[in-house]
Amino acid sequence: MSDAELTRLAEEHGVATTYVDWRGARVTVPADTLRHVLTALGLDVADPRAALEAHWERQAGRMLPPAVVTRSGRTPGLSLPDGARAWVELNSGSWAELGPDLPLGTHLLHVEHGDVRSRAPLLVAPGRLAGPPAVPDRRTWGLMAQLYSVRSRASWGLGDLRDLAELSDWSARDLGASFTLVNPIHATEPVPPIEPSPYLPVSRRYASPLYIRIEDVPEYINLEPVHREAIQRLARPLREQGRTADLLDRDAVWSAKRAALEMLYQVRRSPAREAALQAYLEREGAPLVEYATWCALAEEHGFDYRRWPRPLRDVGAHAVGAEALRRWPTVDFHRWVQWILDDQLAAAQASARTAGMAVGIVHDLAVGVQAGGADAWMYRDALASGVSVGAPPDEFNQQGQDWAQPPWHPVRLAEQGYLPFSQQMRQAMRHAGGIRVDHVMGLFRLWWVPEGASPAEGTYVRYDHEGMVGALALAAHECGALVVGEDLGTVEPWVRGHLADRGILGTSVLWFERDADGPRRPERWRRDCLATVATHDLPPVASYLSAEHVELRDRLGLLTRPAEEERAEAERQVASWRALLVELGLLDASVDPVSDPGAVVAALHAYLARTPARMIGVALTDVVGERRMQNQPGTSDEYPNWRIPLTNAEGEPILLDELMADPRLVESARRVLHPITGDFHPRT
Repeated sequence: MSDAELTRLAEEHGVATTYVDWRGARVTVPADTLRHVLTALGLDVADPRAALEAHWERQAGRMLPPAVVTRSGRTPGLSLPDGARAWVELNSGSWAELGPDLPLGTHLLHVEHGDVRSRAPLLVAPGRLAGPPAVPDRRTWGLMAQLYSVRSRASWGLGDLRDLAELSDWSARDLGASFTLVNPIHATEPVPPIEPSPYLPVSRRYASPLYIRIEDVPEYINLEPVHREAIQRLARPLREQGRTADLLDRDAVWSAKRAALEMLYQVRRSPAREAALQAYLEREGAPLVEYATWCALAEEHGFDYRRWPRPLRDVGAHAVGAEALRRWPTVDFHRWVQWILDDQLAAAQASARTAGMAVGIVHDLAVGVQAGGADAWMYRDALASGVSVGAPPDEFNQQGQDWAQPPWHPVRLAEQGYLPFSQQMRQAMRHAGGIRVDHVMGLFRLWWVPEGASPAEGTYVRYDHEGMVGALALAAHECGALVVGEDLGTVEPWVRGHLADRGILGTSVLWFERDADGPRRPERWRRDCLATVATHDLPPVASYLSAEHVELRDRLGLLTRPAEEERAEAERQVASWRALLVELGLLDASVDPVSDPGAVVAALHAYLARTPARMIGVALTDVVGERRMQNQPGTSDEYPNWRIPLTNAEGEPILLDELMADPRLVESARRVLHPITGDFHPRT
């Protein structure tokens, strides 16, 4: 096998043969990695020369690419043979000439040349997003929270959608917040064990019933008293557990909520409620039936469809339809649950907007889904197998990351007009003022890790970013939502420029904003971004200031250099930021960051207020003084990721009711937020 021909084959298919690592060094991708990735793309690499020639022959015989993408007001750029005729079949069912006046949407482009006919999806996307019409041009700010950790006295041991509505209402009315950014609330497993990570869902198209507030289901009030009492018996131990600092137990919560929901599902609905349910089911159509069918089958055969009986692995198979009919009561139950979720998601956004939020709820979109989950089953034809998505080694995760999620297949996704991706986007933004796209660089290129290899042995695979960004922009335009892209880590410089041109905000994290000579001064920050001190994958400020995170990563075996060196570097970074805060007059020189982290938290947010950033996000964990990380990248069972309840600096639980009503907690929150909120006066 010729390495030169293998390299050429990889380059022809958008597979990187070299890349620049986080230290700035050029790395050559191993040949084994290239072979594995090319195989995942559907190529036979036994003879690279033959594969190259076959590829060139296919390219020469095509009049159209897998998908044609253009922006509003532009004529699609095509290179057609002389005499070829092109026309567009619009998604409305009518026909149009190819030109700059095509409506936004996904259409079908037809080309005819002699006896040869060809067609391809045509995506017409907005050139630039305007965002929600209610969002002012001035800066907005909001709280960032891991919703499951924000418990109240009424919730069942996990934060839920009523808690989200109340947190948003309080932060808007009492603090002047314009948005609440929460973790992904994507769908989880239909029965225990429940995956703790909100970033590893079974589906991004649908949501997790863990977040349902049972008592807010309208049919609850129609229950017989004995049944209401039965439901409250399920809730009481969870509420008691929810008032402790013990780790969160999703399995117990879902077991109880499912039992309650099964009771509520049997309650007769009013004519208006029944009509609303039928309208929802009609709108969702076949995809909801497929998702609910996966749930029903997974209850018996497990959560990985690849291990199911072979006749059930194809979503379109006759055997799947027959099984869905046989299990229809269970399938219909899971459809109904999604309707309840849709209702409560809408109520949370309506509550936030009524309270005065210009944006409202900003939902988070995970990078991908479980390899054997519902979306992977439903969209199998658009995904690549034998590889997973991850990230190369970087400063904070020095061994790289494998997120155990299958990547989109660049060509097969395009051939479907990016429909699987855009369907997920529309659902995530349906009841939201905005969306945060985790690892937004994945719309341009993704780090593919071959099955069985370490994350460091992967490589980048490129996507048609006009199509990916276009599909995202089109969905956001239709939903009237703003988009924040998480563009941290190794990012090609032009990517941030492209996103900014399209009206997609970036993410700037204070600890990472450094120039060659130290921390970046506030006036040098970009404007089009969500500015934060940290992220969910970084320690809270109190822990960062004391370098506790170094000891944790050392204990977990995640460091690639001695802990002493890592600690010294962490202390240098904290010292450099402290010096800048003192120089800017934001922190008294006598303050010791370790003994008075609250003063530093306030100073850091005062610093963010001096940047030109359009949005500022404040972590709820920093407001209450939490020290524990929600997630330690590079671990699974070694650390209780995504199971940490909201607590204060002493490790005592903080309930939402207390946060909103306790004068000391309210005053502490205002101390942190005052530099951002200024002289805001609570509304009465």
